[in-house]
Amino acid sequence: MSSKVSLLDCTLRDGGYINDWNFGHDNMVSIFERVVDAGTDIIEVGFLDERRPYDYDRSIFPDTQSADKIFGDLDKKNTKVFGMIDFGTCSLSNIRPKKESFLDGIRVIFKKHLREDALAFCKELKDLGYIVFAQLVSVTAYTENELLDLCRIANSVNPDAVSMVDTYGLTHQKDLKRILKILDKNLNEGIAIGYHGHNNFQMGYANCQMVLAYSEDTERDLLVDGSLYAMGKSAGNAPIELIAMHMNHEYGKKYHLSQYLEAIDANIMQFYQPATWGYNLFFFLAASNDCHPDYVKQLTNKHTLSVKQINELLGKLEGEKKLLYDKDYMERLYLEYQDKEINDAASITALKGLFENKTILVTGPGKTMKLQEGKVWDFISSRNPLVISINYATNSFKPDFIFLTNTKRYIQVSTLLSGNKIPVIATSNVTPADKPFGYVVNISELLDRDSEYSDNSLMMILKLLMKTSVKKVYLAGFDGYSGTDSNYFDEGKEYDFAKQKADYLNTYMSNFMTANKENIDIEFLTDTRYKV
Repeated sequence: MSSKVSLLDCTLRDGGYINDWNFGHDNMVSIFERVVDAGTDIIEVGFLDERRPYDYDRSIFPDTQSADKIFGDLDKKNTKVFGMIDFGTCSLSNIRPKKESFLDGIRVIFKKHLREDALAFCKELKDLGYIVFAQLVSVTAYTENELLDLCRIANSVNPDAVSMVDTYGLTHQKDLKRILKILDKNLNEGIAIGYHGHNNFQMGYANCQMVLAYSEDTERDLLVDGSLYAMGKSAGNAPIELIAMHMNHEYGKKYHLSQYLEAIDANIMQFYQPATWGYNLFFFLAASNDCHPDYVKQLTNKHTLSVKQINELLGKLEGEKKLLYDKDYMERLYLEYQDKEINDAASITALKGLFENKTILVTGPGKTMKLQEGKVWDFISSRNPLVISINYATNSFKPDFIFLTNTKRYIQVSTLLSGNKIPVIATSNVTPADKPFGYVVNISELLDRDSEYSDNSLMMILKLLMKTSVKKVYLAGFDGYSGTDSNYFDEGKEYDFAKQKADYLNTYMSNFMTANKENIDIEFLTDTRYKV
């Protein structure tokens, strides 16, 4: 016998216990797109809870219409989209019929003493057209007779799945298998069985493996839950990136691990401090590549590589060098990797044509873009320039192009990119979440390896403009750096090192522009600390 096995991501729902579901809208969109693009079977986008007001930035919604406002315009591809109801917190009046909702299904979580009423509610949701899962809170608290009674009630309702929820992470494999066998023997044939684990005993991942292995003993479909980087209540959940890797190896699945890792790096790590949970991406990368963790530290300190690229570089380590750390050896591998160029000739040629005979205005995220916006708009009105923004855009200011140089900035503009179709010029280290970028250029030719911060975005756009034969450029919103004040009109964009390195960064950029005065004429529209 062999059953179908599936994977569900619950980051936006269970992970919300860490940050009160305040992921931020752009983060929610990005997590959704990454998880979907990874090929995940089901994504749970949050709680349906009528006690909470609608909030554009939170993955907890008073009704199905609110969930639709945030996710309804996104492409779910082949992934099923679910919400969750903690029984008693969202009445049926707040649930539109399935045909009017972006959601495909709803999971209902309930304590054992509420099982009869909760399963009756599940039946009402099924009548509205939804796929419905019944989630058994603290399944370890059920006696065998209570499990049998649960099966009796469930069989009269016929939910699409019954899931074992190890709420406090207490279950070891022997007990879990006992519960699994009772459910398998007594539930109706078409009801799938799921498992949702927590990591109090660090058993979430191991228990998922055991549930998946049970597929050899049953024809019943099985489902396991995971979250990005194990983000979740208390000790966190089973990490979806580990489960997906296991399912790829053992069950022939084709989940795209790089998308999970990119989402962890760009969307999840910002919540890891101070509310830490579970294990560590740093050691996951080292362990999954059988290598010394100092290699991971060396590469992350470069500030030029995405997590996918770090993973690829670690995969190039060979023999005894894997576990015997050799800094010079990794540095050689790094330089070889960076020098292995993509073919960006078509993008460069296209950009030359687009920039030719155009007035070029490049905008940055400095505070003067707000404080002196009148100057900028007057220039745009009178000169009709082609506007390129670096790593940002806003609802009130949409450029002709966005130049993206790192993944975190990409996430911060993901909503605008999805809704406004702004053309993207991206350096080759930025991994697209879905569709390819319009123009991709080699990062290796734009870096300054002699600088402490080799991927300064203003330096990189100036190098690209010179490469595309632009002779004159206007700059706005490039204020230079202050060691005391915020350096951005949006303080959330502040780099952790910017204030500490303000003098170095200002001097470096001033020297770079002075050295290239003969190659490109630079004129600032707004005030700046740079000296040219």
